Amino acid sequence: MNEPELIEKLRRRVGLPRAAGVVLGIGDDCAIVRPRGTREDWLYTTDMLLEGTHFLRPTHGAADVGWKALARGLSDIAAMGGEARFCLLSLAVAPWVDGRWLDGFYRGLLGLAERAGAALIGGDLARTERVLCDIVVAGTVPRGTALRRDGARAGDAIYVSGALGGSALGLAAGRGRAWLRHKRPEPRLALGRFLRARLGATAAMDLSDGLSLDLHRLCAASGLRAEIAAPPVYRGATLEQALHGGEDYELLFTAPARVRAPDAFEGLALTRIGTMRKGTAGAVEMDGAPLPPLGYDHLRHL
Repeated sequence: MNEPELIEKLRRRVGLPRAAGVVLGIGDDCAIVRPRGTREDWLYTTDMLLEGTHFLRPTHGAADVGWKALARGLSDIAAMGGEARFCLLSLAVAPWVDGRWLDGFYRGLLGLAERAGAALIGGDLARTERVLCDIVVAGTVPRGTALRRDGARAGDAIYVSGALGGSALGLAAGRGRAWLRHKRPEPRLALGRFLRARLGATAAMDLSDGLSLDLHRLCAASGLRAEIAAPPVYRGATLEQALHGGEDYELLFTAPARVRAPDAFEGLALTRIGTMRKGTAGAVEMDGAPLPPLGYDHLRHL
């Protein structure tokens, strides 16, 4: 069983609770909740950051770990065009963690939280064999306007922000600007709001597990297939890293073909890479050949 299969199994088993204001549950970047009588929908997401999986003690500084723990959740809010509001953190520390490391961790997390407007309002602390962070981030969008994975339509243009593969290159090289990109990803919050409010994007998600896998997920949610060309590749990275490397935290989005997206937003390139088509839901072709979803899947070998 892989991650998408388990998520779909849970989604069907749980369903949406009636009269609870839940507009969208399991399966997208965020859940959407609509409190009665409000003009806003609330977005909720949660992300884990694990020592040995997402960061390594010898190579990742404490402040970088704190930053990345929150950035992952903020990227989900960005993907739905939301405004970040607050966050909660559960942190389990390992025996090697000391006060200095904790100070650095919270310095990184709180610095990003202040910049993004996502105040830390609570959480939990525990002790375990390896460091584990679980971040919950909440945000808002005007009622009924959240960008979802299932909104793409046949004929829509497919875009990505930035250049892909930088995080994978940084992880492999352990130095340079790509290394900083891996350690301190930039959640595209302002871009997400622009896509929702100004561009008229039809669907979006953040690129956390690799373009090949994430585009497959967006296509599957929208019941469509995709035809793309090679995406923009981060300088020094390989095409394989750009397609499958993951942790770029750029935005993948679709827009009607009649919409002319700008070449850049606040200095960040926006590149059209393809078109959504009718056909087998979830299928992706690049330059006419099938592109398998080989991005990162935690459960692939279960």
